[in-house]
Amino acid sequence: MSTIVGTVFAIAGLLALISVLPALAQRLAVPYSVVLAVVGIGIGALSSAAAATAISGPVGDMLLEWRDFTSSSVVFMVVFLPVLLFEASLGIDVRELLDDLFPVLLLAVVAVVAATVAVGVALSYASPFSLIPCLLLASIISTTDPAAVVAIFRDLGAPRRLSLLVEGESVFNDAAAITLFTMLMGALTRGTSLDGLDGLWLFLEHFAIGLGIGFAFGWLATLVVPYLRDNRLAELTLTVGGAYLAYIVPETYLHASGVVAVVVFALTFGAVARLRIAPENWRHLHHSWQTLGFWANSLIFVLAAMLAPKTLATMTGADFVLLLVLVGSALAARGLVIFGMLPLITATGLARKVALSFKAVIVWGGLRGAVTLALALAATENPDLPPEMKRFIGVLATTFVLWTLLVNGLTLKPLIRLLGLDKLSPADIATRDRVMALGLTEVKGHAEQVGRNHRLTDAAVRQVTGYYERRLGELEVAASLDTGARCGEDVGSAALVTLARREQAGYLEMFEERVIGRELAAPLATMANGLADAARDGGQAEYLKDCARVTRFPPPFRIALFLQRRFGWNRPLATILEARMERLLITQAALRDLQTYVEHTLAPVFGRAAGDLLLQTLELRQKGLADGLDALKLQYPDYAADLEARYLARAAMGQETVAYRHMLEEGVISQEVMNALLRDLEGRRALISRPPRLDLRLSRDELVNRVPIFAGLGLARCGAVGALMKPHLAVPGERIMSRGERGDRMYFISSGAVEVSVGGTPIRLGSGAFFGEMALLFDQPRNADVTALGYCQMLELSRRDFERLMASDESLRRTITAAAETRARGHREGTPAPG
Repeated sequence: MSTIVGTVFAIAGLLALISVLPALAQRLAVPYSVVLAVVGIGIGALSSAAAATAISGPVGDMLLEWRDFTSSSVVFMVVFLPVLLFEASLGIDVRELLDDLFPVLLLAVVAVVAATVAVGVALSYASPFSLIPCLLLASIISTTDPAAVVAIFRDLGAPRRLSLLVEGESVFNDAAAITLFTMLMGALTRGTSLDGLDGLWLFLEHFAIGLGIGFAFGWLATLVVPYLRDNRLAELTLTVGGAYLAYIVPETYLHASGVVAVVVFALTFGAVARLRIAPENWRHLHHSWQTLGFWANSLIFVLAAMLAPKTLATMTGADFVLLLVLVGSALAARGLVIFGMLPLITATGLARKVALSFKAVIVWGGLRGAVTLALALAATENPDLPPEMKRFIGVLATTFVLWTLLVNGLTLKPLIRLLGLDKLSPADIATRDRVMALGLTEVKGHAEQVGRNHRLTDAAVRQVTGYYERRLGELEVAASLDTGARCGEDVGSAALVTLARREQAGYLEMFEERVIGRELAAPLATMANGLADAARDGGQAEYLKDCARVTRFPPPFRIALFLQRRFGWNRPLATILEARMERLLITQAALRDLQTYVEHTLAPVFGRAAGDLLLQTLELRQKGLADGLDALKLQYPDYAADLEARYLARAAMGQETVAYRHMLEEGVISQEVMNALLRDLEGRRALISRPPRLDLRLSRDELVNRVPIFAGLGLARCGAVGALMKPHLAVPGERIMSRGERGDRMYFISSGAVEVSVGGTPIRLGSGAFFGEMALLFDQPRNADVTALGYCQMLELSRRDFERLMASDESLRRTITAAAETRARGHREGTPAPG
């Protein structure tokens, strides 16, 4: 059998074997990593004995291929490691990770360094080797593998935060451990002394460069995603290529940490691209990476474990003593960091408090796995290390991995149960019972309906529905007994968080159905994510405060407004107002759907009081959105009508697509007919893909013609007057004039309304009115505050042009002067007068 065919045959056999191991691990109720290690050792032992057996055919050839199969550390580090790191990091919620960033970095960096130093010093006293070889071994075993631990957490329903701390630690401590390993290996093979300060700077340099490269790769990949046109295969290919490039480029060309680069690349891509990729495509991407990660983790474990029998065959009693020293010092160092240093970070306010039970599980759950085995293999392959040192590292690293898997891993479940971390809180139990009651009620009604439709006997129907009635009765009793505990829980924040998550899912569904585009879906989903964070941190008050920030005009709007007023550039401002109107319209539609969701789902789950809170919150948001949207509709009704029609058409087309898919799944239409329908749909969708253009209606001639005092000037004179003025658009709530400031211009209202406040009762000025002339005529400070009530289209006249206008047109001079004198007289008599 040729080398290539033999290699493929060996890997194919391993994959086929691995496919049945998850079910075996589940049946035996042991961690999957434990099964992988045991099977790998078994394969190694069988393949070593293959030459002495008389087995022939495919099985014998497979055993011989496994015996002769060689996989170097380069294969582990370059082929498998980027996949493992990217897959582990892609599923981490960056927002949750940032909440526990300091504990994660403590576990990932400080704990690795502490374990390396403590274990290295302990081994240097207990073994015949000097400090640096012992530190090298310590760096190898200091990186943890979350695969088995997180799987146990998931099986037992452990708290989400505990899983996040372990996952966050694992994706970053690989970088710390590999950097230390590289530094120590260099010092050992070159025979140079180890400078702690230089080592620290080297570590920080590797970490920082890797972080920058990873962020750059992640951001670049998110910019490329829109150009892939929702092709899920292209999106997956982009991430696979990016993961390997992010690892190889810093490692090969910059001598920095490729591990950090891959982790940061995955975190950046997961945080940003999740909102730019269609939800169905994101699920495909995530599931594909889970498959790749499963293959990589399984193969690296089995291939490394296959080498264990040869290594363990040389183990002596002295090695077992050293193993006990290694285990004891590693646990002690990890416990010192977590129980000693973590409370200090919590006391400074840099991190939330971590429960003692969490700390105990984190200490005991520091299982080692694939990366440790790969680093150990790299050390044993190095020709510059003496054979005794290679055996020392290989034996202790392998046995330590097996110890953590077989001892810590098999006892972790009982520890979690003993600490009660597999139990729900009273609030979660009450929520679970409410959800179960809703589900059981629906199932009972469905069973009764099926019985009636199929004319089943009453006895058969009662036999089935009776079970659900008994369960519902038990849940009602439990709810009545749990009233006190339930009242003591603040479910309002939890309900608001759920509401925000549902709002985010709604925007992503609109994007998937192509009701809204990627450019709108991403900011809306991000906004909903921010609302969830605000609700979790501060309840309704912070939630509504964040909503108010969302409806404010963003900084780019102020820039566009400046460009319009200073240079007369209307397009940037129109573009931002277009996006604002569409965003308000979509958000308003989403909130209406959320009201139904609250009434039918969240109110029964969280209780009537929480439901009323959610409805009240949505009403407040609706009012703020309606005010902003109505102001735009009032000023630009035609554009608003076009936008609403476009939204309705895209929503209808989205439902049309869903209907066609259902018909295809039910066999009503063939794939050929489906393709023809979709082509027709795409053609119609293309017709409305480009939004209508908003005309700000800021033409000077048009604005002049709408002001009554200019009506009798004639066409030529109106043009001359208009040439002296600048179009000015004021936005709702904008302070146009402030009392006490120096007046250098006046305004003519072509469309809209302003509120004038002098100190008494405010008055309103509408289309055709003008204000600000008193400060110019009498050379006095402003005597009133003037605020735009909506979008106001105005003409702005500077002091210099005002004087030219007054000198050139007697009728305008008399009209403006008379109005100013009337307002001055009214001001003396206590009547508001804007000047």
